[in-house]
Amino acid sequence: MSSIAKFNQKIATKITSFVSTMWCAYIFAAIALISLPAAIRSGDPIVIVAWVAQTFLQLVLLSIIMVGQDASSKGMQQKIDETHAASLGEFELAKKSQENANKEMAQLREITNEMHRLIRDIEKRNN
Repeated sequence: MSSIAKFNQKIATKITSFVSTMWCAYIFAAIALISLPAAIRSGDPIVIVAWVAQTFLQLVLLSIIMVGQDASSKGMQQKIDETHAASLGEFELAKKSQENANKEMAQLREITNEMHRLIRDIEKRNN
């Protein structure tokens, strides 16, 4: 990544971090409210609707939506982390179970070999 791209990414990250706060939503609401009296004085319903839709909603909802997405993302990340931790725990249990099964299998082989040896010894004595 070039130095310009890194710089642009750093600036974008800082701006996004600021815009995705409720404080920014409050600032945007205050900025939008500055033009509200003029929109109301116009008496034109189209101007008032345009102020609500284009000025207030777009400015304020931008930050609020970003705050919500950030909260949702953190919640999802927590679920992912919990699932990952649970999966690792299950994997460790499975590894231990496999190790125990391998030990038991080795013991069974030893017992089987001993039984075969005893059977051969008995057969030799009987012959």
